[in-house]
Amino acid sequence: MKEKDDTDKEYLFDKPRNVKILLGCFFSSLVVLLILEFFVHKHPHFPWEGWLEFYAVFGFVACVALVVAAKYILRPLMKRREDYYD
Repeated sequence: MKEKDDTDKEYLFDKPRNVKILLGCFFSSLVVLLILEFFVHKHPHFPWEGWLEFYAVFGFVACVALVVAAKYILRPLMKRREDYYD
């Protein structure tokens, strides 16, 4: 009889069905939030905050800027030489 060890453990996202359910919930919540954007009154401090989907676009642009800055600015500063641990 075969004993189970830690490598045979089955996790929640190992099944494709569970991943599809999670993605479906995620995308449906995004659609609901997009629709709610038309009905919720915002109180913007600046004129551009009143634009449709401003915060979604701002968040996406900020995330892309962080990734680009990490790759092209921080990575060269923090990178070690190839033979550093020799």
